[in-house]
Amino acid sequence: MAARFSPAEVAQALIELPGWTADGDAIVRTLKFADHIAAVGFVVKVAMAAEVMDHHPDLRLVYDTVAIRLNSHDAGGVTDRDVRLARRIDQLA
Repeated sequence: MAARFSPAEVAQALIELPGWTADGDAIVRTLKFADHIAAVGFVVKVAMAAEVMDHHPDLRLVYDTVAIRLNSHDAGGVTDRDVRLARRIDQLA
C-alpha cells in the first residue's frame, strides 16, 4: 500500500499540478469540453490510463463537463499514485 501524503506533501504536489486543488482527502479537477462527445472520449481515455495504472478515479460526467476526484482509498488519502494519475490526466486533457 502506498503511503498517504501529509497536507504539506499534498500542497507541494499541487504546485506542479495546475488546475488541481485539495478537497478533503482527495485532489480534484473539473474540465470543460467542446461538447458531450468530447467529454465522453476524454473519460474513456482516462479510464484506460487508470486501468493500466491499477487505479480507479471518481469520474463524473455531466454533458460537457468532467469532474475528477483522486484519492487512494486503501491509504485513506492522496498518495503518489494519485499524483502520477493526475499528471497523466493532464497529458490527456
